[in-house]
Amino acid sequence: MDNIFATISNIIKSRRSIKPVMMNGKKVPDYQVQSLLELADWAPTHAYTEPWRFRVYSNPADFCNQHAELYKQNTEPANFVEAVYNNLFHQGDMASHVIITTMQRSELGKIPVSEEMEAVACAIQNILLSATALGIASFWSTGGMALKPAMKDFLQLGTDDHVVGVVYLGYVDEAPAGKRTIPLEKKITWL
Repeated sequence: MDNIFATISNIIKSRRSIKPVMMNGKKVPDYQVQSLLELADWAPTHAYTEPWRFRVYSNPADFCNQHAELYKQNTEPANFVEAVYNNLFHQGDMASHVIITTMQRSELGKIPVSEEMEAVACAIQNILLSATALGIASFWSTGGMALKPAMKDFLQLGTDDHVVGVVYLGYVDEAPAGKRTIPLEKKITWL
Protein backbone atom coordinates (compact mmCIF):
# COMPACT_ATOMS: atom_id res chain seq x y z
CA MET A 1 0.00 0.00 0.00
CA ASP A 2 2.85 2.40 0.74
CA ASN A 3 4.13 1.98 -2.84
CA ILE A 4 0.70 2.73 -4.28
CA PHE A 5 0.33 5.81 -2.07
CA ALA A 6 3.83 7.00 -3.01
CA THR A 7 3.06 6.59 -6.72
CA ILE A 8 -0.24 8.44 -6.48
CA SER A 9 1.34 11.15 -4.33
CA ASN A 10 4.13 11.64 -6.88
CA ILE A 11 1.68 11.91 -9.77
CA ILE A 12 -0.52 14.43 -7.94
CA LYS A 13 2.46 16.55 -6.85
CA SER A 14 4.08 16.52 -10.29
CA ARG A 15 0.96 17.44 -12.30
CA ARG A 16 1.38 20.87 -13.90
CA SER A 17 -0.71 23.13 -16.08
CA ILE A 18 1.35 23.40 -19.25
CA LYS A 19 0.07 26.03 -21.65
CA PRO A 20 -0.25 24.70 -25.18
CA VAL A 21 2.29 27.22 -26.52
CA MET A 22 4.89 25.52 -24.26
CA MET A 23 4.23 22.12 -25.87
CA ASN A 24 6.68 20.81 -28.47
CA GLY A 25 4.35 19.56 -31.23
CA LYS A 26 5.05 15.84 -30.72
CA LYS A 27 1.91 13.71 -31.21
CA VAL A 28 0.39 11.63 -28.43
CA PRO A 29 -0.78 8.26 -29.73
CA ASP A 30 -4.58 8.13 -30.04
CA TYR A 31 -4.69 4.93 -27.98
CA GLN A 32 -3.15 6.80 -25.04
CA VAL A 33 -5.76 9.56 -25.31
CA GLN A 34 -8.40 6.81 -25.34
CA SER A 35 -6.82 5.39 -22.16
CA LEU A 36 -7.07 8.81 -20.49
CA LEU A 37 -10.76 8.96 -21.37
CA GLU A 38 -11.32 5.46 -19.97
CA LEU A 39 -9.93 6.68 -16.64
CA ALA A 40 -12.01 9.87 -16.85
CA ASP A 41 -15.05 7.64 -17.09
CA TRP A 42 -14.33 6.39 -13.54
CA ALA A 43 -14.96 9.78 -11.93
CA PRO A 44 -17.42 9.84 -9.03
CA THR A 45 -21.00 10.45 -10.07
CA HIS A 46 -24.19 10.82 -8.02
CA ALA A 47 -26.93 8.38 -9.07
CA TYR A 48 -24.72 7.11 -11.91
CA THR A 49 -25.65 10.02 -14.15
CA GLU A 50 -22.12 10.05 -15.68
CA PRO A 51 -22.64 13.55 -17.09
CA TRP A 52 -19.25 13.94 -18.79
CA ARG A 53 -19.02 14.05 -22.57
CA PHE A 54 -15.85 14.44 -24.62
CA ARG A 55 -15.24 15.75 -28.14
CA VAL A 56 -11.70 14.84 -29.16
CA TYR A 57 -9.81 16.72 -31.86
CA SER A 58 -6.72 14.84 -32.98
CA ASN A 59 -5.92 17.86 -35.13
CA PRO A 60 -6.07 20.82 -32.72
CA ALA A 61 -6.04 23.33 -35.59
CA ASP A 62 -9.55 22.19 -36.54
CA PHE A 63 -10.90 23.32 -33.18
CA CYS A 64 -8.67 26.38 -32.82
CA ASN A 65 -9.71 27.78 -36.20
CA GLN A 66 -13.37 27.33 -35.26
CA HIS A 67 -12.76 28.83 -31.81
CA ALA A 68 -11.15 31.94 -33.32
CA GLU A 69 -14.00 32.32 -35.81
CA LEU A 70 -16.56 32.04 -32.99
CA TYR A 71 -14.77 34.89 -31.25
CA LYS A 72 -14.79 36.98 -34.44
CA GLN A 73 -18.45 36.28 -35.23
CA ASN A 74 -19.64 36.98 -31.67
CA THR A 75 -17.62 40.07 -30.80
CA GLU A 76 -18.77 43.57 -31.57
CA PRO A 77 -16.35 45.22 -34.04
CA ALA A 78 -15.50 47.90 -31.47
CA ASN A 79 -14.47 45.20 -28.97
CA PHE A 80 -12.70 42.87 -31.41
CA VAL A 81 -8.99 42.46 -30.66
CA GLU A 82 -6.87 40.97 -33.43
CA ALA A 83 -4.32 39.64 -30.90
CA VAL A 84 -7.07 37.65 -29.11
CA TYR A 85 -8.24 36.23 -32.43
CA ASN A 86 -4.67 35.23 -33.37
CA ASN A 87 -4.08 33.71 -29.93
CA LEU A 88 -7.20 31.55 -30.22
CA PHE A 89 -6.34 30.64 -33.83
CA HIS A 90 -2.82 29.49 -32.90
CA GLN A 91 -3.56 28.22 -29.36
CA GLY A 92 -3.15 24.57 -30.33
CA ASP A 93 -0.32 24.85 -32.85
CA MET A 94 2.03 22.86 -30.61
CA ALA A 95 -0.60 20.65 -28.93
CA SER A 96 -1.30 17.07 -29.94
CA HIS A 97 -5.01 16.79 -29.06
CA VAL A 98 -7.81 18.99 -27.80
CA ILE A 99 -10.66 17.58 -25.73
CA ILE A 100 -13.80 19.68 -25.34
CA THR A 101 -15.35 18.51 -22.08
CA THR A 102 -19.02 19.15 -21.44
CA MET A 103 -21.63 18.34 -18.84
CA GLN A 104 -24.75 16.70 -20.23
CA ARG A 105 -27.53 17.30 -17.73
CA SER A 106 -29.19 14.16 -16.43
CA GLU A 107 -32.84 13.57 -17.23
CA LEU A 108 -33.30 12.75 -13.54
CA GLY A 109 -33.30 16.46 -12.77
CA LYS A 110 -33.09 15.77 -9.05
CA ILE A 111 -29.30 15.88 -8.99
CA PRO A 112 -28.12 19.47 -8.40
CA VAL A 113 -26.36 21.07 -11.38
CA SER A 114 -23.39 21.82 -9.13
CA GLU A 115 -22.93 18.08 -8.45
CA GLU A 116 -23.03 17.31 -12.16
CA MET A 117 -20.44 20.01 -12.87
CA GLU A 118 -18.25 18.71 -10.03
CA ALA A 119 -18.47 15.18 -11.43
CA VAL A 120 -17.22 16.45 -14.79
CA ALA A 121 -14.44 18.37 -13.03
CA CYS A 122 -13.41 15.11 -11.38
CA ALA A 123 -13.37 13.42 -14.80
CA ILE A 124 -11.11 16.19 -16.08
CA GLN A 125 -8.82 15.76 -13.07
CA ASN A 126 -8.61 12.05 -13.89
CA ILE A 127 -7.47 13.03 -17.41
CA LEU A 128 -4.87 15.45 -16.05
CA LEU A 129 -3.46 12.99 -13.51
CA SER A 130 -3.38 10.04 -15.87
CA ALA A 131 -1.75 12.23 -18.53
CA THR A 132 0.95 13.12 -15.99
CA ALA A 133 1.48 9.42 -15.27
CA LEU A 134 2.11 8.87 -19.01
CA GLY A 135 4.45 11.88 -19.33
CA ILE A 136 1.85 13.86 -21.28
CA ALA A 137 1.53 17.60 -20.65
CA SER A 138 -1.95 19.00 -20.13
CA PHE A 139 -3.78 22.30 -19.80
CA TRP A 140 -7.39 22.82 -18.71
CA SER A 141 -8.68 26.04 -20.25
CA THR A 142 -11.92 27.96 -19.78
CA GLY A 143 -10.72 30.99 -21.73
CA GLY A 144 -11.73 32.53 -25.00
CA MET A 145 -15.24 31.51 -26.00
CA ALA A 146 -15.23 28.26 -23.99
CA LEU A 147 -17.86 29.32 -21.47
CA LYS A 148 -19.82 31.67 -23.74
CA PRO A 149 -23.27 30.89 -25.20
CA ALA A 150 -21.80 30.85 -28.72
CA MET A 151 -19.62 27.84 -27.86
CA LYS A 152 -22.61 26.06 -26.38
CA ASP A 153 -24.53 26.72 -29.60
CA PHE A 154 -21.57 25.64 -31.74
CA LEU A 155 -21.43 22.35 -29.84
CA GLN A 156 -25.22 21.98 -30.11
CA LEU A 157 -25.60 21.48 -26.37
CA GLY A 158 -28.96 21.23 -24.68
CA THR A 159 -30.39 24.09 -22.65
CA ASP A 160 -29.21 22.60 -19.35
CA ASP A 161 -25.83 21.33 -20.64
CA HIS A 162 -22.57 23.22 -20.08
CA VAL A 163 -19.03 23.43 -21.38
CA VAL A 164 -16.70 22.66 -18.47
CA GLY A 165 -13.40 23.16 -20.22
CA VAL A 166 -11.05 22.65 -23.11
CA VAL A 167 -8.21 20.27 -22.35
CA TYR A 168 -5.04 20.55 -24.43
CA LEU A 169 -2.68 17.57 -24.50
CA GLY A 170 0.84 17.25 -25.82
CA TYR A 171 4.42 16.91 -24.78
CA VAL A 172 6.81 19.41 -23.28
CA ASP A 173 10.59 19.39 -23.26
CA GLU A 174 10.75 20.64 -19.68
CA ALA A 175 7.90 21.02 -17.20
CA PRO A 176 7.92 24.02 -14.86
CA ALA A 177 8.38 23.50 -11.13
CA GLY A 178 5.30 23.49 -8.98
CA LYS A 179 4.56 25.70 -6.03
CA ARG A 180 1.91 26.55 -3.51
CA THR A 181 1.65 30.11 -2.23
CA ILE A 182 -0.54 29.60 0.85
CA PRO A 183 0.83 27.35 3.60
CA LEU A 184 -1.27 24.22 4.13
CA GLU A 185 -1.81 24.99 7.81
CA LYS A 186 -3.70 28.15 6.81
CA LYS A 187 -6.13 26.03 4.81
CA ILE A 188 -6.98 23.47 7.48
CA THR A 189 -9.02 23.75 10.65
CA TRP A 190 -8.92 20.68 12.88
CA LEU A 191 -11.94 20.31 15.16
